[in-house]
Amino acid sequence: MKLILRGIEDKELNLEIAFVFCNREEGESPETDAFLDLVRSAGLKLITLSSRKFAPEKWQADRASWREAYHEAVWEKIKEFEVDFSFLAGYMLIVGEGMCRRHRMLNLHPALPGGPKGTWQEVIWALLATRAREAGAMIHLVTPELDAGPPVTYCRFPLDTPALKPLWEEFEKKLKTRTLEEIRREEGEKEPLFREIRRQEFIRELPLIWLTLRKLALREIVLTDRGVIYQGKPFPGIDLSAEVEALLPRLGQVKES
Repeated sequence: MKLILRGIEDKELNLEIAFVFCNREEGESPETDAFLDLVRSAGLKLITLSSRKFAPEKWQADRASWREAYHEAVWEKIKEFEVDFSFLAGYMLIVGEGMCRRHRMLNLHPALPGGPKGTWQEVIWALLATRAREAGAMIHLVTPELDAGPPVTYCRFPLDTPALKPLWEEFEKKLKTRTLEEIRREEGEKEPLFREIRRQEFIRELPLIWLTLRKLALREIVLTDRGVIYQGKPFPGIDLSAEVEALLPRLGQVKES
């Protein structure tokens, strides 16, 4: 948020933030409270609706129905804003189908197009399970099918580098005495290869977001309900790997919270 606000102020990003929506309210999380304070201090329109407090009995009984009801309530709060798109950042809820049809949204997913689905933890364990030789991140249009909407932009990076080779070798040694599930249960996110893959993916997220928003602001990328128009032609996702790598010294060196 700070980076985008600075980009708008410096006129690097010809964008306007119409509103910020958060599915947490004040007092639910110290980190979220700090974010809400930032939004308010920037003078942005802030809209909140606690997903934790919304119809908990429905959540327990039928989560698909809950998603539709919750996002119907969200839609009532944001429908007055005529925006080109919304960007989901750290939004860990599955969006209801009705909202997907009504409102164009972009989502950041920590995998390449066609890659593993789910949370970033699930993605990395899937990469380890398949001995993947590359990983990445993408920004895609949100559709009812989880993490499977049309790619807008993406970046890739190799997992078979000399720097990662010792970590792969150590990981393979572990697999001789333990199953992947046992390693996952016993070490979790502290497993060295897991941790390094996450670090490499994470530092590329901010440059990818920045470049995508900049190209949208410049109208190099135009969003439609069916996909992406890039430089006047339909395009199945744009590989920004080289540009992301060039921006890493400026934007990539951030700590994961």
